[in-house]
Amino acid sequence: MAAAKRLAVVLVRHGLTAWNRERRYLGHRDIELLPDDTENGLATLRATLADMRFDAVHCSDLRRCRQTLARLGIAEGAGELRVDARWRELDFGAYEGLCYADLEHDAGYRAWIDSQGEQPPPGGESAAAFHSRVAAAMDDLLAQAEAGGHRRVLVVTHGGVVRSLRQRHEGLDFWAGNLAPGQAHTLHFIHQRTWQCIA
Repeated sequence: MAAAKRLAVVLVRHGLTAWNRERRYLGHRDIELLPDDTENGLATLRATLADMRFDAVHCSDLRRCRQTLARLGIAEGAGELRVDARWRELDFGAYEGLCYADLEHDAGYRAWIDSQGEQPPPGGESAAAFHSRVAAAMDDLLAQAEAGGHRRVLVVTHGGVVRSLRQRHEGLDFWAGNLAPGQAHTLHFIHQRTWQCIA
């Protein structure tokens, strides 16, 4: 019997942006990181990841994730780089750039919150569509890891994507799997017929 394959998927939430700091809804709007890596959370993360080698790197196509990857200095010498829009945050539609104080008295916003995102925001994406998109990206990552014999893979993405993956693979409540900007979390998988998350 062949030895079980093991895979570590390191999930990184992009560094801090001005909208994160102001607690504004930030989904598909393509804005930049704060320029100071100490302020945006990447200085500590860069040191944490400095000695890790990755067989593949997956990254959201939005600027804040691509900038995070560049500032971490990982892409050079890492395995194949795949930039993919499926790793994007939820599309908040008309609520992009707004914060709770702007929306608290809006009936449509209350309906969206009360539905736990099942009802999409105006012009945005439903929770079901978001989770399906993220799951498809992860399933492709796992298939590529199996085909390529990958042992460690990096994903630079968004807070909602990390929560969705932790909910799916760790059984956490969606809100319990949050990471602050510039933080990382590792999912460990073992392959025995299929990939199973073990830690």
